Amino acid sequence: MRFLAATLLLVGSFLSLTASLGLVRFPDTLSRMHAATKPQVVGLILVLLGASVLLRGHRDVWMLVLTGLFTLATAPAIAHLIGRTAYREERRNEGLMLYHEREDDL
Repeated sequence: MRFLAATLLLVGSFLSLTASLGLVRFPDTLSRMHAATKPQVVGLILVLLGASVLLRGHRDVWMLVLTGLFTLATAPAIAHLIGRTAYREERRNEGLMLYHEREDDL
C-alpha cells in the first residue's frame, strides 16, 4: 500500500509541477488557462488519492474527498470565466488560433 501511495503522490506532484511550469512558460492567457486547470486538477486528485491511501480508515479521509469534489466542481467554472474574460479583453495571440468561431460576432 505504501508503494501505491508513494506512486500516486509522486505522479500527482509531477503533474502539479508541469502545470506550474506551463503557467510560467506559455505565451498567452488561453494557453495558461489550460495549464492551470487540466494537469493541476489531475495532479491534486492523485495527491489526494495517495494521501487517502496512507490515511485509510482515518476520519480525515472525508476531508480529502470533499477537497477533491470541490476542486472538480469549481475548476471548470473558473477556467471558463477566465477564458471568456481573456477573450473579451482580447488577451489572446491571434497567431495561435487556427479557426476563429466568433469572428463574425466581433
